[in-house]
Amino acid sequence: MKTFEIYIEGMHCASCAAEIEAELIKHDGIQHVNVNFATKKLFLTYDSSLISQEELKKIIRDKGYTPKEITEDLDTKDLEEKEFKELRFNLIISTIFTVPVLIISMFIMHLPYKNLILFLLSLPVIFWAGKQFYIRAFKALKYFSANMDTLIAVGTGSAFIFSMVSTFTPQVFEISGQKPHVYYEVADVIITLILFGRMLEAGARSRTFLAMKKLIGLQPKTARIIQDGIEKEISVDDLKVEDIVIVRPGEKIPIDGVIIEGESSIDESMITGESMPATKKTGYEVVGGTLNLSGSFRYKVIRVGKETVLQQIIRMVQEAQNTKAPIQRFADLISGYFVTVVIIIAVLTFLIWIIFAPAETRLSYAVINFVSVLIIACPCALGLATPTAIMVGTGIGAENGILIKNAAALEILYKADTIILDKTGTITKGKPEVTDIFTDMELNEFLYYAASVEKLSEHPIAHSIVEKSESKNIILHYPQDFQSFSGQGVKGIVNGRTVFAGNKDFVEGQGFSAKKDVEEAETVIFIVIDGELKGFITVADTIKPDSKQALKELEALNFEIIMLTGDNKKTAENIASQVGIKNFIAGVMPENKAKEIKKCQNNRKIVIMVGDGINDAPALVQADIGIAMGTGTDIAIESSDITLVQGNLTKLAKAIKLSRATTSTIKQNLFFAFIYNVLGIPIAAGVLYPFFGILLSPMFAALAMSLSSISVVTNSLRLRRIKL
Repeated sequence: MKTFEIYIEGMHCASCAAEIEAELIKHDGIQHVNVNFATKKLFLTYDSSLISQEELKKIIRDKGYTPKEITEDLDTKDLEEKEFKELRFNLIISTIFTVPVLIISMFIMHLPYKNLILFLLSLPVIFWAGKQFYIRAFKALKYFSANMDTLIAVGTGSAFIFSMVSTFTPQVFEISGQKPHVYYEVADVIITLILFGRMLEAGARSRTFLAMKKLIGLQPKTARIIQDGIEKEISVDDLKVEDIVIVRPGEKIPIDGVIIEGESSIDESMITGESMPATKKTGYEVVGGTLNLSGSFRYKVIRVGKETVLQQIIRMVQEAQNTKAPIQRFADLISGYFVTVVIIIAVLTFLIWIIFAPAETRLSYAVINFVSVLIIACPCALGLATPTAIMVGTGIGAENGILIKNAAALEILYKADTIILDKTGTITKGKPEVTDIFTDMELNEFLYYAASVEKLSEHPIAHSIVEKSESKNIILHYPQDFQSFSGQGVKGIVNGRTVFAGNKDFVEGQGFSAKKDVEEAETVIFIVIDGELKGFITVADTIKPDSKQALKELEALNFEIIMLTGDNKKTAENIASQVGIKNFIAGVMPENKAKEIKKCQNNRKIVIMVGDGINDAPALVQADIGIAMGTGTDIAIESSDITLVQGNLTKLAKAIKLSRATTSTIKQNLFFAFIYNVLGIPIAAGVLYPFFGILLSPMFAALAMSLSSISVVTNSLRLRRIKL
């Protein structure tokens, strides 16, 4: 199966999106179709042996839309800007001619050739500014379909044709004893208001892309490299792996790499959401798009193009924005039938008024209410309700170091009630650190011998002891006659003295006594120098600085929290007590983690699993929502629904708050869109007339329809003010 993504020009309502989806899914070889009205993009999976991309494009073109391939040369922002300018130009033309039509119709009662003047002034509005509605409606009719443009074209066209007949052949009405009326102002004002509404909607919709535009704008256009000993500036697109790049204070880092010379403080907030600068020195990775604050350094490029961290984040956010939340399915179902149902209601409205209204007003009332029903109906609000909120929500997530892979994840996260946390790498740092040193020697001297003998060892515990000494600026020496005893310890000669470093069994096996009381949850390394036990070092996988606070925040959000670990009960109990977790399961083998999640799900729990290792991947897949720590393995990140950049657990509470705010916004949008149509259509049909003598003018119907879409987009934009 292959994937296919394309931009579609000419989509102007949710019914358009539903129509394209319905047509494509009919064809053999197409497995999944998703048309996002808000982004105007189509994403589908298909079997290339049964249908080709050219055939897919032809299907779209045959429905009256223009497919445009998404390439580096195609900037969808430019297409949106072009659409906005066209709408603005048409609005100006429409307004210039609509204003005099409105003034003459409402305030100048006796004007020679009044109806003819109104007709001539309306021509540019109908056939220039509003021609797009009629062209698209005609294209839809050719393929026996209907969309929002059909409603506008039939509504305004009916008012214009009725008025034209009244102007040039008034005797048609006079024969039946009715006074001919003209509704040029109705047709003109409707087109003007709809153009105005669509222009505002296009502007508001473009603001939902703000986070994405920020991400795309992070990468500099040029980089300064060293080539054949000469410094020169080149395009970032021309950078290759192994190129040496120079970065000076205040400059953005062009692309991902590893520092080979120098050090600096780097602001990574735009990628990770962390406000504190990170100190980077030789051997540390740097990420393209981040800001160098202080020192100058040189680094070697390790990733280019689509493989860079920034491009992967952009791709993940774009893919999330192209997915649909489960809550949207009902809205899509209604949008698919919406236009047809509205046309039926409009025709019934016309017939009821023709049959039951007083003879002298029946035709004019029938036409007015027919037009009002067609114009007030708005599937656009339904179509925009979910995707605009998802676009803003996923964008905010990316800005805060929360990468959401699909829209469904946001909705399920909202419903979750249980969080299962892997211990190692999630609550703890995932690597051993020195916690205590006990010695009767001078501390730095003791560390010198202990770390020097461990310097050639590859064991993580040895690395932690070496790092501890380096943090105290102790200069180490490589040991002579170094021997490593797997899983036990090491031996070597340091500065002429024989040093043993290892666990209790190893030291006692060498004939030394190692009786010391320490926490079972910690690993103890005994140090023997020249045949004498000089002290011991305790090492443990320590708690991340933010874990305790993060778990407090999660508890305040009313989650049941369970820690899962393969460690022994004593170690698990020690870690759980430090961070305030009441429930934990110890001694869980990697293959059984998914089974523990399944047990919770069998008790009707909606489970979030948070992990970072390869052994967490099955559990992340089994959980209702899998969340990977960004410091973890690629396979864990691939298996997850959400990734927390930098592995900061406090981002989990932020992700949950974001999901709740986004889902609440979607529900508000859908509620408003449904209520608007459920109340608006009957009022437009004249249901209030028998009780209060009120009829809705088609002009007010047009205004209401335009405002409905704008209000939904504006409500989604309120998400940008959320405090996470």
